[in-house]
Amino acid sequence: MTQTRLIELIAPSGYAPDPDVATRGIAALEQLGYTVGNRDVTSRRFLRFAGTDAERVAEINALARRDHPLPDVVLAMRGGYGAVHLLDQLDYKALHDRLCGERVAIVGHSDFTALQLALLSQSHVNTFAGPMLLADFGAQTLSDFTVEQFTSVLRSESHVVRWAGDGASGDIDVSGTLWGGNLAMVCSLIGTKYLPQIDGGVLFVEDVNEPPFRVERMLYQLHQSGILAHQRALVLGDFSQYRLTDYDNGYDMATMVESMRRVIGIPIVTGMPFGHCPDKLTLPVGGQAKLSTSGANVTLALTGYPYIAG
Repeated sequence: MTQTRLIELIAPSGYAPDPDVATRGIAALEQLGYTVGNRDVTSRRFLRFAGTDAERVAEINALARRDHPLPDVVLAMRGGYGAVHLLDQLDYKALHDRLCGERVAIVGHSDFTALQLALLSQSHVNTFAGPMLLADFGAQTLSDFTVEQFTSVLRSESHVVRWAGDGASGDIDVSGTLWGGNLAMVCSLIGTKYLPQIDGGVLFVEDVNEPPFRVERMLYQLHQSGILAHQRALVLGDFSQYRLTDYDNGYDMATMVESMRRVIGIPIVTGMPFGHCPDKLTLPVGGQAKLSTSGANVTLALTGYPYIAG
């Protein structure tokens, strides 16, 4: 970084179980040139949450106050559970009025997906699906890939990423609003006002501890609710830490994906490096995406998001 930037921590979900991890994450951010604010969230606990609902709502609604200096980055401490408690209590109009058009990057993933999609649908605020304090910046070994992607996206008004998929969707070239995040959280918002109504979008999803049949069940929910029919492509990120059993009888993740390709009627692109994995992209939720494939080679061009260069 060419100058010191301010990161403000928020903790809308679970608490930090290990203070050493939080300390390591803050130190890593400082090494990257950031000043880290609102550090008290790393020691805040109430039941299984990082504070009471009132405390966790207040630090998000504070971003709407004119007397609250806006940071460059708002970084979620961790996922877990608890963001859904806050959705009915956020001041969406005030957040829209303060944040729209500002170069503030709000970053997180996992349970944080619920807040990101609510902010997109209710406040028209774009955020970033990306690394968090504990799991990523606080890791024993910090991923160079994750750091490079995080800093590169936030420095530039456009960004291009490439990876290798399974090549089974044929050559495609589509554009649309990029949205999504954790698959379970996306599905949990179906039927609520907090799920964005995106037409012609590029939907990306990931999850953890979900075996193929449960991933398929959630994808069927998206399909049968009509959401996938309005998308130009479905992009699958990392699905990890699940366990296959003898009863699966060969029904693995690749088999499930092929099954869904025969059902949903839109391209499925695999292999996106994003999710509960060490190496992850930083993706603008609500930004614009141009997705193209040539064989197994996938290119994703990103524009239309807030960045903090300048």
